[in-house]
Amino acid sequence: MMKLIVCIVMTLTLSNVFGQESNNGKKLWADSFLNKKAPEFVVEEWISQQPKLKGKFILIDFWATWCGPCRKAIPELNEFAKKFGKKLVVIGISDETAEKVKEMKDPNIEYFSAVDTKGVMKKALGVKGIPHVILIDPKGIVRWEGFPFLQGHELTAEVIEKIMKKYK
Repeated sequence: MMKLIVCIVMTLTLSNVFGQESNNGKKLWADSFLNKKAPEFVVEEWISQQPKLKGKFILIDFWATWCGPCRKAIPELNEFAKKFGKKLVVIGISDETAEKVKEMKDPNIEYFSAVDTKGVMKKALGVKGIPHVILIDPKGIVRWEGFPFLQGHELTAEVIEKIMKKYK
């Protein structure tokens, strides 16, 4: 038993030393795509102008107007878009209609916004709960995923900065 514990501890220690990103048992309301190629990003209609994505980190927030935690995330996402604007594209995507999203005035979305009523990428990721955020590096690999307010696993500016430094 002691050998097993030592083995597990060494494995966990070495995986952190070598910088392997992991969810460390984080609860997900979606399938995990961490360190895997992100599914194709499908947009049915852009509400904002369409961003240029080539060579950028992309943060995609799956959300809905009726979702309280989703609306709570908007001011923070606005801040991420302002702070990292040159290197990071923040996109909110809802499976509601464009009209429904445009009707919501508060809070105001200051980042890129789109709809996909068929939820193509949302389904490909197996999203079962929102908000669900993924952060994709410039090579198309998912480097962060999950519920952005999950205690102990919050998505913060520091987390984004660390990932952007590591995978630029």
